[in-house]
Amino acid sequence: MKAFFLLAVVIAFLGCNSKSPEDSEQIQSLRIFLTENPENITGLHEAISVGESELAAQLISAYLSNELKEKYRAEWETETLVLDDYQLQFKYKKFGKKPPQGWSLYISMHGGGNAPPALNDQQWANQKKLYEPAEGIYMAPRAPTNTWNLWHQEHIDLFFERFIQLANAYENINTNRVYLTGYSAGGDGTYQLAPRMADWLAGAAMMAGHPNDASPLGLRNLPFAIQMGAEDSAYNRNTIAAEWGEKLDELQKNDPEGYVHKVDVYEGMGHWMERKDTAAFNWMGQFSRKAYPQKVVWKQSGVTHHRFYWLAVPANEAVKDAELVAVINGQTIRIEQAELVNHVVVRLNDLMLDLDKKITVEYKGEVVFNGKVKRSVSTVWKTLNERNDLNQYFSAEIELTLD
Repeated sequence: MKAFFLLAVVIAFLGCNSKSPEDSEQIQSLRIFLTENPENITGLHEAISVGESELAAQLISAYLSNELKEKYRAEWETETLVLDDYQLQFKYKKFGKKPPQGWSLYISMHGGGNAPPALNDQQWANQKKLYEPAEGIYMAPRAPTNTWNLWHQEHIDLFFERFIQLANAYENINTNRVYLTGYSAGGDGTYQLAPRMADWLAGAAMMAGHPNDASPLGLRNLPFAIQMGAEDSAYNRNTIAAEWGEKLDELQKNDPEGYVHKVDVYEGMGHWMERKDTAAFNWMGQFSRKAYPQKVVWKQSGVTHHRFYWLAVPANEAVKDAELVAVINGQTIRIEQAELVNHVVVRLNDLMLDLDKKITVEYKGEVVFNGKVKRSVSTVWKTLNERNDLNQYFSAEIELTLD
């Protein structure tokens, strides 16, 4: 009995003298910097624990959400995002009941293209009511331009990235349930945007579009649907849709855990599929994003990006046609391919592997890194500043130079 009493006293003493994440020096500094000097957060490089990194992420995300709401309040209220000389108008509607994890979000791009503004306005009006998810926020944007490539241009990526973050700040969406779709010229945009923005998305459905120079390689972790009328022969949409289906079949054959896809070519249907395409809308909604996939295939196609899932490159080194393939297996990261890539940043967190143990990185059969990495507040701050997403942030990173 006496021994039990002494053990209880020791446990109580240790509990009273152990520091919680809230008490740590790094977290205290973070709280101060968030209030007084946010720019100083980049200097918080000391190693932190799992609990500290999680708390830091919550504090930083809350701060960034408030900053986003304050900075873009007028744009959200007027439903018009502004970037340089471009404006993206949007309308959204809620369907169903909000889940505990937050709303799903569907971004739906209209058709039209190289046409008078009035025609594209009419296409936008049609897109607003074209689909109705069982649950979620359905957002229909109006393209900023009236050019043939109205959904291909670099400002579209930036507008959609901003909208997703604002929707999260204002409406509390589930960032693991963001979907992209579009009809006709909007389908062109889906072909283009889905592979290069796959790490933002849970699924995509292309309706009656044309891919132009898009590559399917980036769809490795993004379920992708193709819907096409068999008689939709303008610009060879029908034959190219079938070819893309064959490409995705081959990619999945060689990589069975990736490239989930659904291809439907409807006999007797032309450019208008009489709403048969809604089947793909429902299909993509069953998936949630793989925020930290074990394998990443990153193909820079069209507009380039400096970050894709848990890989990053210096912004000035993001070049078209660059290709990077990397795999996580336990505590080992293997870079399988690196074309037109010299410097890589591998970003990590405790959902991907054990950061308290050594990590090995291999390239071309050789070990290019072997050791422990440290979590830091500065890394959490950097990755959440790039995109304020608590479902896809990182607390540690490894910088590599590849021969």
